[in-house]
Amino acid sequence: MALIVQKFGGSSVADAASIKRVAKRIAETKRMGNDVVVVVSAMGDTTDDLIDLAEQVTNKPPSREMDILLTAGERISMALLAMAVTDEGIEAHAYTGQQAGLLTDDRYGQASILGIVPERILRTVKDGAVAIVAGFQGVNSQNDVTTLGRGGSDTTAVAFAAALHAEVCEIYTDVDGVFSADPRIVPAAGQVALMTYEETLELAAHGAKVLHLRAVEFARKFNVPLHVRSSFSNKEGTWIVSDNLSQQKAMEAPVISGVAHDRSQSKISVVGVPDVPVAASKIFATVASADGNIDMIVQNTALSTPGQSNISFTVPRTQLTGVVDALKAERSELGIKEIQVTDEIGIVSIVGAGMRSHSGVSAKLFTALSDIGVNIDMISTSEIRISLVVAPDALEESVRTVHTAFGLDSESEAIVYGGTGR
Repeated sequence: MALIVQKFGGSSVADAASIKRVAKRIAETKRMGNDVVVVVSAMGDTTDDLIDLAEQVTNKPPSREMDILLTAGERISMALLAMAVTDEGIEAHAYTGQQAGLLTDDRYGQASILGIVPERILRTVKDGAVAIVAGFQGVNSQNDVTTLGRGGSDTTAVAFAAALHAEVCEIYTDVDGVFSADPRIVPAAGQVALMTYEETLELAAHGAKVLHLRAVEFARKFNVPLHVRSSFSNKEGTWIVSDNLSQQKAMEAPVISGVAHDRSQSKISVVGVPDVPVAASKIFATVASADGNIDMIVQNTALSTPGQSNISFTVPRTQLTGVVDALKAERSELGIKEIQVTDEIGIVSIVGAGMRSHSGVSAKLFTALSDIGVNIDMISTSEIRISLVVAPDALEESVRTVHTAFGLDSESEAIVYGGTGR
């Protein structure tokens, strides 16, 4: 008998028929002799609808009350799913994050998990029932409800899998696994059978939507095997496992595992900065004070103006206003002559463990984009990733071109079973 944690996303439980289909899968897993704990997201676009509703009421909803509102979506889906599983002849009990013992810090809207005390979940499993936990939420030291931010249900599932020493954490979504690119813009994207945590982290950090970055970090830290599958089919899906398989995988698989894209970033350029060691540290300390998360950085000496340099970096668009305001407030102190902002940019990234042992990857990437006339604005690299900033209207063509250039196109068209992409 194995303990399996299953997570079902919003598109998997979007309506009553979908909930009944998911309940059958859960019941089947239980009948096979497994102990089952389920983490569920809100139905369909419920969370977005609740955010829209709050914005109709006030321009500045209090963060504490906002978390209380947003957790309602998962509470609805967990209760309905427990009813549906029970209707399949399998006893099931629903629990909020608070009831399940998920403890967080005090940051409303973006809480971090401090620990899990899964006593009620363990008792439910021991009694032979299925425990269904509301994802995305927990409770802080003030006994207030908190939310974990976007993708928090993935993180909830992996955290419970780690706490319960589960054999595997199954992440059910609206595609058949992890693909070599987003099948919504690259129909020829192929499914990847096996990936390492390292590769998945790079893809998740640079726009891939199948798994949330924090969930993969948690899985890597506690060595939780992840199995990404579709709740709409019985295909094998993608296994995400320990990085120590990367050498073996690099010999068996293509150099590049996937192409990710990101439209959520903006670019800030600070012009005419004093070309001294302390300048950059002061600038990025100011960015940090505004809670800015920097992805890419390029610094160059202003040849036309000796003693000055220019620094460009990217931040999430949601953080743009706060970061720019902080820089403007300290402009004189920082010695900045000008602040330039590009609100919308596109980032295309290639990721693959095989890049460590293969030459010519950069040349092939730049040649492919040059052939279609795409200009590159910024470049950032790691051992297994190259990211490029391009014009937003060239992003999708760039992704498809690079995908083809590295031989990742599949003969069959990828299937997206559900979801609105919202």
